[in-house]
Amino acid sequence: MSTLKNKVQLIGNVGNAPEIKSLESGKKVANFSIATNEFYKNSNGEKVQNTEWHNIVAWGKIAEIVEKFVAKGKEIAIEGKLTSRSYETEAGEKKYVTEVVANEILLLGIKGE
Repeated sequence: MSTLKNKVQLIGNVGNAPEIKSLESGKKVANFSIATNEFYKNSNGEKVQNTEWHNIVAWGKIAEIVEKFVAKGKEIAIEGKLTSRSYETEAGEKKYVTEVVANEILLLGIKGE
């Protein structure tokens, strides 16, 4: 069991234009979300679609690729690790965030889209 790793693979559509930030060090970070869809039939035999939203963070070279080639609606595949963090708002409310930190990205869909 020691070979099990924190690994996530998702294929979905980009839900918003990626937000790109350049840090003081010159390194870039990209934040965006993707939607994955699951289809099943309910007890009445009707087809149901369930959409899940995933927050994605990409650093360095991957963030640069995202900046150049990824746009809202684009179908992409992401591989990375699942991370969780918390922060406090200005109002003192504690918020929790779960994100996928991408270590690989694959642009899908029709060439030239």
